[in-house]
Amino acid sequence: MTQQNSFTTLDSSILAEQSVLGAILREPERIDDIRFLEHRDFAQGRHELLWKVFLYLDEQDKPIDILTVSEMFSRRGRLEEIGGVSYLSQLASSCPSTSPASVTHYAKIVRKNGNRKRLYGLADEVKEAADGDHATDEEMFAAVEELVADIWPQESGEMKSMAEIREKYKKHLKSKAEKLLTGFLQFDEWAQLWRGWLYILAGRPSVGKTAKMLQLAEGIATNNPDGGCVLIFSQEMGDVNLEDRMIAKKSGVNYIRLTQKKESLTDTEHEKIDKALDELDRLPIYIQDKAAVTIDEIRATVRRFKKKHGKVAAVFVDYLQIMNIPQRKGENRAQAIGRVTSTAKQLARQYKFCFVMLSQMTRESDNGEEPKLSDLKESGSIEQDADVVEFLWHKKGDMVDNCKVVRSYFAKGRDVGENRFRYKFEWWLQRYIELPKASGGEASVKKDSK
Repeated sequence: MTQQNSFTTLDSSILAEQSVLGAILREPERIDDIRFLEHRDFAQGRHELLWKVFLYLDEQDKPIDILTVSEMFSRRGRLEEIGGVSYLSQLASSCPSTSPASVTHYAKIVRKNGNRKRLYGLADEVKEAADGDHATDEEMFAAVEELVADIWPQESGEMKSMAEIREKYKKHLKSKAEKLLTGFLQFDEWAQLWRGWLYILAGRPSVGKTAKMLQLAEGIATNNPDGGCVLIFSQEMGDVNLEDRMIAKKSGVNYIRLTQKKESLTDTEHEKIDKALDELDRLPIYIQDKAAVTIDEIRATVRRFKKKHGKVAAVFVDYLQIMNIPQRKGENRAQAIGRVTSTAKQLARQYKFCFVMLSQMTRESDNGEEPKLSDLKESGSIEQDADVVEFLWHKKGDMVDNCKVVRSYFAKGRDVGENRFRYKFEWWLQRYIELPKASGGEASVKKDSK
């Protein structure tokens, strides 16, 4: 597209750019109405330069007019690059209207054309991404999604008065709460899971994180009719290994018999297993058992399931530290992990699901004492990004009915605060049983009848 000085021979996109710039030269306060514009939205190079200078002058609380703008370019020997003072005068004198509505309309035309320009330019880059060396299809599509994300408009926030928010708030009051029941009655009474949460479930090895995850996943799928799909990304265990645990809990068949003594299962046990399988088959639970999953793969999967099924209730990743998390230049490991948790939080909010990430704890935390947020391994910004951080831990000798008592400490809970629970962990069924609350607020160790 060639640069021309005559407004009558230019197409509508350039006319819109000139109208935007001319309006600001005449009434600089109009810049506040169109701050959503980016310099890359302008098709002409000189218009892009002018927009940058306008923003700079405004940020410095300096006036925006023909004199100040031309002086800025003159000092750098670039005045002729924008067409000289005559072009600035032409912009100011030929603007059709400086009303807020008109200027906003012109700016939206500029943005629309800028988006179209970037999409046209994306074609060759998409071809290069398709021809690249990708280990999986998911990585290839993730690369394309990253290109699209780069051209997506950078929306700026807008201040609103309380009166402007009123109607939105009234709709919010009438809408259904974005909660998900888990089946853990004490937890559900206290907080419940919320869509949009990043939920970190942390613990040392062998404390029972995976069993708790699976019980949460089944509970969400069971107790939230039409709540959406539950997706599990398992990076250490195969799908049948996870199903062993779920079947043990659901059927009452001993986990050891399912995993180590399968050949001696009785007809009665097989009947219980088949019944449990039938019940699990009806639940919207999906499992991917692939090592080193990336956050881009998770994003692509969520988008695919939301498009196909309408809703995603929860996503589980077992576990954060063994994901494929490449470090960018100049980035350390903790920063790279922080980038993943930040993206996970954004995905949870954007697609309205609860993102549950299992996490390791440091070796130093293995001391029988209640964990702290600093005990999260490679914590970085994990605790900052998380809405909820739950620690599972066991104090040596803490038993009930010959079962290990697993303590749950919610060290961070957005809008709900801290809390503590206790569970009897029936390892042979891979099942957590809530223990009653004691008068002091923590669950008491009371013997349950079997």
